Amino acid sequence: MIATDEIERRVEKADAEKSAKRTAAAREVGELAHRRAALAEELAEVERKLGAVLVAAVDVVSVDELAEFTDVPAAELTRWLTAGKPRARRGRPPGSRRTKPEAQPGASLALAPPESRPRPPAASMQPAIAQDERS
Repeated sequence: MIATDEIERRVEKADAEKSAKRTAAAREVGELAHRRAALAEELAEVERKLGAVLVAAVDVVSVDELAEFTDVPAAELTRWLTAGKPRARRGRPPGSRRTKPEAQPGASLALAPPESRPRPPAASMQPAIAQDERS
């Protein structure tokens, strides 16, 4: 039979090896994730600059010509161009909003009475159709 001290030593050795591997994996994942975030930010900045350059250049050179000259696909250039353009404002243009009619002093607004329309009978009041009466 193995001694208790020997069991503890073996467990500690196994835990130390596993802990070292876990630490190395966590360190590498952390470094790579940090590097990826920095590269993603750099890429986003390059794409913003590409968009701005394309917006400025579209007056003198077409996207198709740029694609031909640079061997960059026109679809990619168009994506960057679209991303570089300022976004359109949402909502109504200034001055297009309707103003509420102002009430004249002494004039009263008369509400029209609701129209009276015949209501269809409720579902529970409709006659049941016999099976042989259906066509």
